[in-house]
Amino acid sequence: MIDVRLLRTNLDGVKAALARRGKPELAAQIDQAVTLDSRLRDITSERDALRAEVNDVSKQVGLLRRDKKNDEAEALMERSRALGEKEKALQAEADALQEDLRQVLLRIPNLPHADAPDGAGDHENPVIKGPVNMPASFGDHQRVPHWETAVSLGILDNERATKISGAMFTMQRGLGATLSRALCQYALDMNADAFEEIRPPSLVTTATLTATGQLPKFADDAYAIERDDLWAIPTAEVPLTSLYAGEVLDETQLPARFMAYSSCYRREAGSAGRDTRGMLRAHEFDKVEILALATPEQSPDLLVELRDRAERLIAGLGLPYRIIEICTGDMGGSHHRSFDLEVYAPGCDNWLEVSSVSWFSDYQARRADIRFKRTGQKGTEIANTLNGSALAVPRVWAAICENFREADGSVRIPQVLLPYMRGATHIRPKA
Repeated sequence: MIDVRLLRTNLDGVKAALARRGKPELAAQIDQAVTLDSRLRDITSERDALRAEVNDVSKQVGLLRRDKKNDEAEALMERSRALGEKEKALQAEADALQEDLRQVLLRIPNLPHADAPDGAGDHENPVIKGPVNMPASFGDHQRVPHWETAVSLGILDNERATKISGAMFTMQRGLGATLSRALCQYALDMNADAFEEIRPPSLVTTATLTATGQLPKFADDAYAIERDDLWAIPTAEVPLTSLYAGEVLDETQLPARFMAYSSCYRREAGSAGRDTRGMLRAHEFDKVEILALATPEQSPDLLVELRDRAERLIAGLGLPYRIIEICTGDMGGSHHRSFDLEVYAPGCDNWLEVSSVSWFSDYQARRADIRFKRTGQKGTEIANTLNGSALAVPRVWAAICENFREADGSVRIPQVLLPYMRGATHIRPKA
């Protein structure tokens, strides 16, 4: 969440920054937060004054009892009890106001970075690099949708996945499953030089999901296990962000870099009318995530590093790709600045988002209470978080099946994946 102190010291700046998101309703939310914060501070001040008075009266009572003036002491005790009851009432009101303010702040998005491009929606996201690896033309054999190729090769069996689990679940078979695993291992190996591998839990608490911004806004898109107050993770970003929740790191520990392979679960509540064929949109999929905790000064360079690492993976596969920067009107609620990598799928005749790389400033870390202490300085500061999809399997898998489809109907395996494919160089129809 944003720092409430900004509402006190730079309200006009906050409103101007959020106005770039193109959502007029945010102004009313900011005003509500300002009102609640002002009332909370007034109540807190009144409560503190009462506490001071109670303490003063208690000292006077002690002196009167010492001097054997019990009647006067008892009269003051009555006053002290009355003040105490009033203080309790003010504390209860303060607690309620604090929670109301927190709930409002949880719904206010992050402030866009000054360099984030302005725009009303995804149609205004500028391409900052590419297309790269785009051939002059594609053969007719590459214009076949991956769901047709994959079914003919026996490597995608969504019909049985639906029988087992319901609509929008996918199942890879044979070398299709091997290809999925190969992509994850490739992404892990390519980032092992600087990122600690974590295998986090796939189920997290409400507090953990709230820390990254999925809750409360995206509750309808998450799978809830209400009996245990647990949620299935939509991305490994969620548990990785909260590794150090409630802790104070030393400045020398930053930046801290983590990577994780996990299954991801999304209800895709808003997918009605969208293309859900093949591997394009599913309730469960595999992904490798890279994430960093950093100081504010380290974050701009880390954002570029994470973006470059995601690009290196896609470029290494030989897929045609481009990089776009997310404009303010299309930016996620937690995002401070963001980039997407897209690959071109000739069978779908579409650019597919395969990686999102984002800087969240201190927005997530404030929710998770992740702090750091600077060397030689008093106090602590809120850390910054950044993350990127190193490689999300479904759409990369789909793009490989389309871009590397051969004239005979087989699919050629990208060179960088061969060490993980048990000797297979192509996926061919079963004899």
